[in-house]
Amino acid sequence: MNRSSFLKIIFLFSCVVVLLATFSGESRAWDNGLALTPPMGWNSWNKFGCNVSEDMIKSMADAMVSSGMKDAGYQYVVIDDCWQVSRDENGFILADEKRFPSGIKALAGYVHSKGLKFGIYSDAGKKTCAGRPGSQGHEFQDAIQYARWGVDYLKYDWCNTDTRNAQEAYSTMRDALAATGRPIVFSMCEWGTAKPWQWAQSIGNLWRTTGDINDHWEGKKKWPDGGCCSLGMLDIVDMQVGLEGAAGPGHWNDPDMLEVGNGGMTNLEYRSHFSLWTMLAAPLIAGNDLRSMTPETKAILTNKEVIAINQDALGSQGRRVRKDGDKEIWVKQLKDGSRAVILFNRGAAETEISVNWTDLGYPEHLSASVRDLWAAKDLGKFSGKYSAKVASHETVVLRVTP
Repeated sequence: MNRSSFLKIIFLFSCVVVLLATFSGESRAWDNGLALTPPMGWNSWNKFGCNVSEDMIKSMADAMVSSGMKDAGYQYVVIDDCWQVSRDENGFILADEKRFPSGIKALAGYVHSKGLKFGIYSDAGKKTCAGRPGSQGHEFQDAIQYARWGVDYLKYDWCNTDTRNAQEAYSTMRDALAATGRPIVFSMCEWGTAKPWQWAQSIGNLWRTTGDINDHWEGKKKWPDGGCCSLGMLDIVDMQVGLEGAAGPGHWNDPDMLEVGNGGMTNLEYRSHFSLWTMLAAPLIAGNDLRSMTPETKAILTNKEVIAINQDALGSQGRRVRKDGDKEIWVKQLKDGSRAVILFNRGAAETEISVNWTDLGYPEHLSASVRDLWAAKDLGKFSGKYSAKVASHETVVLRVTP
């Protein structure tokens, strides 16, 4: 079969899939059996931007293994924007041969040889955010190419989409990925503008709820071109309140990637950043240079007890149950009936924070064991409440078990 005939088959097949999706209704549940707990991995954008290459991605996969990240549960190695340069005469996407001389399929094979999974990036518009070829009008072609290459994860952005409808755009790529027969996690990077938490459970495995994160505790920052704005870590946390009902196994709210280790916050603030993402049942996608982590950064990203809160099989997203000025309490129900609890001090001075058992859905008289997960220490049994002194910008992460 020549390539022209193959493209006609792709076109006809895509029409059938879209028609089936249309008649089956938007409310149908979509389940590709993936991401039953929040995905864990690494993405190139936060640290490297467009400076991606075959050698760098290979070395990052190596570091994910040697650093203990893989053993802690991280598995996806994802190239973000700028790997692609053009399309061939038949419309198939082409990688930058200078930066990826062996090709994407060979690179995916290398990542797989490490016992890891491989992810790639595209955009629902005609161009990506960095001006490279987007997938609009080529969704089924791109999905087939990704499947051929051995892609396990697609991050799908929202630049240069003009007046395109978000549900239509993401549904089209969902159907294209499903048609390949290859299991591919679908990460929707729509920035929350169309409120995807209200509709995306039938389309993707995870969906961005906000604009891009910046490596700061709090505050918006303009982009280099003067546009507005990336968001500080706390700005993003506040935007997650009330979204917890949308999350569950296979379908997650995504408050953007981790900045842990990139230098814009203190180690204590990074620990709070990581703690809050675990409580939010957020995807844990590291964005630092895994090859040169400090011991402190590594200790944050690989704390297995804190990660276990994020990866709990119940799939419940934590919620903020109390806010008293700068003092906050967050609670996450766990499958074994215990609760993960965060005592969070946003303020500039140390303070005492108390959590009542009634905040956790427990009766006040209940005796429960309390464990501090960052200290890896059992604190004893308590009835009615537990109190702790919490430093400025610190989170105390507890597991409370009846």
